[in-house]
Amino acid sequence: MFGKRAGTSLSKQQDKPADDPVSEGKNAPAASIASSKSPEKITKAKTTEPKKRASKPESTARSEEYYAIKTMIFNALIDTIDLGQLAQLDQTSAAEEIRDIVSEIISIKNVVMSVAEQESLLQDICHDVLGYGPLEPLLARDDIADIMVNGSGSVFIEVAGKVEKTNVRFRDNGQLMNICQRIVSQVGRRVDESSPICDARLADGSRVNVIAPPLALDGPTLTIRKFKRDKLTMQDLVKFGSISPAAARVLGVIGASRCNVLISGGTGSGKTTLLNCMTAYIDPAERIITCEDAAELQLQQPHVVRLETRPPNLEGSGMITMTDLVKNCLRMRPERIIVGEVRGPEAFDLLQAMNTGHDGSMGTLHANSPREALSRLESMITMGGFSLPSRTIREMIAGSIDVVIQAARLRDGSRRITHISEVLGMEGEVIVTQDIVLYEIDGEDEDGNIAGEHRSTGIARPAFWDRARYYGLEKELAEALDEAEG
Repeated sequence: MFGKRAGTSLSKQQDKPADDPVSEGKNAPAASIASSKSPEKITKAKTTEPKKRASKPESTARSEEYYAIKTMIFNALIDTIDLGQLAQLDQTSAAEEIRDIVSEIISIKNVVMSVAEQESLLQDICHDVLGYGPLEPLLARDDIADIMVNGSGSVFIEVAGKVEKTNVRFRDNGQLMNICQRIVSQVGRRVDESSPICDARLADGSRVNVIAPPLALDGPTLTIRKFKRDKLTMQDLVKFGSISPAAARVLGVIGASRCNVLISGGTGSGKTTLLNCMTAYIDPAERIITCEDAAELQLQQPHVVRLETRPPNLEGSGMITMTDLVKNCLRMRPERIIVGEVRGPEAFDLLQAMNTGHDGSMGTLHANSPREALSRLESMITMGGFSLPSRTIREMIAGSIDVVIQAARLRDGSRRITHISEVLGMEGEVIVTQDIVLYEIDGEDEDGNIAGEHRSTGIARPAFWDRARYYGLEKELAEALDEAEG
């Protein structure tokens, strides 16, 4: 174990019987791992502190007493363990050692607990030392879409499209800041007063944003967009009602026939999830290069190169932008380029890539309709400092983008694909678009949920028909459109 076990051990001080699990078994060989910290201060607490009764850790709202006891035991643990030795163990072994020492501390501190209460406290402290603290139970739940931490005492989650407050809280803002730093450091980034804004990701690809004081006035603010353990497929979207089976077949043809696709939608509308689903139709033999601010795409193809931007270092240099990544993609022999989110001047380079032989490229951006998505694309190029006439930029957009797919989060919390629209070309100064499939709202059911249906607009031969025929998919496309119309 990581406490100092030489000489008078904790187990001897407690006069534990020989068959006590704390004083034998897996703890015996750990006596050689000594810490510079001495447990005498913990032993002393035994004689000076009265017995404490912890509130039930499993209750829906833990009391101040519980958090006070947890803080006391945690501080005693930090005084006892050797963090250097702890870092050399794997996660399972380290958790076992921590549990053993905490069990002894609970006994020495005379904290009276039931077995269930003690187990809950042990689990909480293991999460604090080895994981993400109070966030661990939330990260383990697969039904949560977003975790929003507004300072140490206020944690919200989104479940089934609805935001609700939880009883989860942190010990203080210092603990929350330590967890934020632990998360971002795993991907080589940092967050502190000199660099208070940071985008990062968890090991499973979940997107993380941290904004720290002094910019966040009420303490560190942490937002996590969680990814499900099981990657969603287009069939899952059909099952959830996000899209109809016929419209899903249309999207399958669009993905397989190498159309250049732009996925637009508001925050939390499911753009990245839809992009992941669309990539399932890419041929496994194709070379795909992804460019993201925080790598979260989960492509299943064997030939994928993942690129991620980099913020500046302490000296303010070394920054790699999305534009740099997209430009470099063109030198890497890509067959498809996928940009996680188009936010700025990289839009120009992406359009150039789409127009120069990289058919089937995809990207997402924030917009409320297909037409607005094209306007935003034009604005991004203009803001990038490209002194091109508006008509030239629009011609480039019309010649590059084949299909715009609109995702939306409706007022009942559900997510729907509301438009599948194709770009036809230019008419004067205007980019002409044509809706192929629309989601039409019919009303509400008795539970207040929005009821609607995906319907074809009656377009029998979309503009990408010839592309579908080139890949032998025109029959599939015709059947899907007929099914959607019926």
